[in-house]
Amino acid sequence: MDLKQIFKTSNPIIGVVHLLPLPTSPRWGGSLKTVVDRAEQEATALAAGGVDAIIVENFFDAPFPKDHVDPAVVSAMTVIIQRLQQMVTLPIGINVLRNDAHSALAIATCVQAQFIRVNVWTGIMATDQGLIEGRAHELMRYRRELGSDVKIFADVLVKHARPLSSTNLTVAVQDTIERGLADAVILSGWATGDPPNLEDLELARDAAQGTPVFVGSGADWENVPQMMQVADGVIVSSSLKRQGKRENSIDPIRVSRFVEAARRGVPLPKNEKSVPPVKIHNF
Repeated sequence: MDLKQIFKTSNPIIGVVHLLPLPTSPRWGGSLKTVVDRAEQEATALAAGGVDAIIVENFFDAPFPKDHVDPAVVSAMTVIIQRLQQMVTLPIGINVLRNDAHSALAIATCVQAQFIRVNVWTGIMATDQGLIEGRAHELMRYRRELGSDVKIFADVLVKHARPLSSTNLTVAVQDTIERGLADAVILSGWATGDPPNLEDLELARDAAQGTPVFVGSGADWENVPQMMQVADGVIVSSSLKRQGKRENSIDPIRVSRFVEAARRGVPLPKNEKSVPPVKIHNF
């Protein structure tokens, strides 16, 4: 997958819009307009701060169903994403939690979004929703049936979960790409806000053999320069919120600071050398 073709950069920074509770979720507030207004504010703040793309997810719908959300959630997310596409021109991705990849792909295809995130793509993970099985075989066939080119960003050993099979990261990355045919892989810490360690990122990058590797959690302006030395891109949310609290809205100043730090961490291409300073001679 050519990241530059989708994101106009080889090292994209993807900001997350955490939607307020949607219809049928336990904390649904009864007003879709309130949800839309908050999403528009967050998307605008992310775009103003300089991110390269946005991913929208039903984060505040917890506790989540395992793999099939209510049709009202699908309808609401479709409406919201279309509104955001009128507000910003950035590429948009979709994550339907906990693991409803079919709905995410259907929405993305219909609204012409560029990518989706899938938490469990291959293998079996023990989660707070119960056992979740990867269904890559079904979704890849569904993508073909839809005639869709939406890219699949798949988590490897996803946060808030434990694998039932091998915890070998190299094997998990290879299976996700070679057997699951994911277009990119995502590496996170153990929970929301926890970063992966650099050693794991290096292992994932080596195992991916050129398939893009993204940081999926825990990035902030202090650690992101080091992570971007290894990873191809980053998905970020919590550290961009006001006071760094996930329940708060996006702070555009924090976004700008994060983007600046992430850009500093991107290594120069091998064929690109820094320009030496010009020496001025006094005659």
